[in-house]
Amino acid sequence: AYIYGWQRRFWQGSHDHRGTPEAPGRVLTLIESAGARCAGMAYEVTPDTFEHLDHREKNGYLRIFTPLHWLDESGETEGVVYLAGADNEAYLGPASDHDIAAHIARSHGPSGPNSDYVLKLAQALRDMGEHDEHVFAIEKQLLALLS
Repeated sequence: AYIYGWQRRFWQGSHDHRGTPEAPGRVLTLIESAGARCAGMAYEVTPDTFEHLDHREKNGYLRIFTPLHWLDESGETEGVVYLAGADNEAYLGPASDHDIAAHIARSHGPSGPNSDYVLKLAQALRDMGEHDEHVFAIEKQLLALLS
């Protein structure tokens, strides 16, 4: 599925999954961007699942309703995305690709190395046949730092 008008950025801090309170990792948020197209996975979830997701995404994320388009069929439906704006305490904001990758390379939390999050996301996007300039730029810098 995909949404229009949004793009991914590693601008959100994670002190409970990919980092710690003392050394937060960097995870994705979505930022508004006219003309952008952001592809990903969409799931039908139950109210109980939303309770779990709301708890998991408690680190500054808000639920936003947006039109959701399907990759393999026409039409749209209402979808929900989680995004973290600049007004939350875990927001780290923009930085250079190198600085973001260096931050990710040294971060680790209860859900594992921050680098795994980036590398698995990049591979999932490739498996879908999707290109995300920001994700792939961070992945490239990260791989150089990890080698």
